[in-house]
Amino acid sequence: MALKIFWTKRASKSFDDILAYLEEEFGEAATKAFAIKVHSFVDILQDFPELGVMQDQQKKIRGFAVVKQCTIYYRVHQDYIKILYLFDNRQKPQKK
Repeated sequence: MALKIFWTKRASKSFDDILAYLEEEFGEAATKAFAIKVHSFVDILQDFPELGVMQDQQKKIRGFAVVKQCTIYYRVHQDYIKILYLFDNRQKPQKK
């Protein structure tokens, strides 16, 4: 059974920020390729919610590196998945 996906405001903003950066630095093709990878991962995540690695056992937060430079963090609930944040891995790890 495919679970529903919900994006937090923070996740949507971080996704938009990454898209804006890619557009400015690398152009439309790179931006489109990244967006496709993220949306493809989210589609797969609906059917396989435990795909990511457990990042925080107590908070039940999982993470998955969509591309080498970006990790998506999410939490699996009973009947839905909440996308929490997209993290640019080139930042300081303390910001996670």
